[in-house]
Amino acid sequence: MEKANRSIQDYIQIYSQLRERYRWKVNDQSVLMMVASLYISNNRSFDIDRFTELADYIKRESGLFSPLRSESRFTFAAMLDTKFDSPKDHYPAFIAAYNSLVSAGFSKNNFTYIAAMLLVTANAEDLKSLSKRARVVYKKMREEHLFLTGHSDYPLAVMLALNDRQTDELIFHIEDLYSKLSQNGFRKGNDLQSMSHILSLNENSQADDMVALSTEIYDRMKKEGIKPKSMFYSQIALLTLIEKGNDNLLEIKAIWEQLNDEKLLKWKKDINFMMAVNFVISDKIDHSSLLQTNLSTTIETLIQAQQAASIAAISGAAVAASSNGGE
Repeated sequence: MEKANRSIQDYIQIYSQLRERYRWKVNDQSVLMMVASLYISNNRSFDIDRFTELADYIKRESGLFSPLRSESRFTFAAMLDTKFDSPKDHYPAFIAAYNSLVSAGFSKNNFTYIAAMLLVTANAEDLKSLSKRARVVYKKMREEHLFLTGHSDYPLAVMLALNDRQTDELIFHIEDLYSKLSQNGFRKGNDLQSMSHILSLNENSQADDMVALSTEIYDRMKKEGIKPKSMFYSQIALLTLIEKGNDNLLEIKAIWEQLNDEKLLKWKKDINFMMAVNFVISDKIDHSSLLQTNLSTTIETLIQAQQAASIAAISGAAVAASSNGGE
């Protein structure tokens, strides 16, 4: 809890700096909250001038009509700055990954840039092959859920493509999770599809076990007075990774309430809950004895998948409203 409290204070400090400088340049302050959280979850120092220089660089290097000239550049600047010591040096690789995805059939939009960033941070080498595999995965997703699957699912399609399992086997596993979760009280829809995708990346647990634990966490949230909204499904998926995941809800609730009491944050209660989960997960990772030792790689993968889903939902909200109809 001590580290979590430090994280909260660092998070508020970073967000305050961002808000002071950019409050008139972003339509939704949730974008800046996500930026601040990326520095906390990646345990990276924040320098407002360095960040501004990188965001300005991205804008200068982007085409006139590129989404990277919009407020989303702040999210991508944070992703580069928290993953690489020399973020500008990796910008060309980021653009190359984006172009590879577009060549494979993905649309030119904000979600493809998020997907491209996942390829870069995964140090993907064979971009052409991975991009084609991601496109196949995406098409399979649409075959199963035509009206649910759209552009906002691009990042998770890439995460799934980075998995070594056969595509048909992977899709079957996802559908099994989706069906069983919906039978246990989870509401069908895009959020449940994202949750199923994230859980499918955990190869260390059986579907029935993950569904049972997810259901326990869902029910416990209701008992603790936390409405388990569908937008929290990705966070519930993350909590299934932690031993005795249920026992962390009181700590999460305490942090959530602390964030809700902050003057700058009190109007963003749903985002605050997502952040509270991230802070607790981060704290547990640092205390590796509390985790199953064979889950370290899985945890990193699932956190990245959950962050990608959150970034797509937050920074791409305006885009999603107009373009999420799919292809």
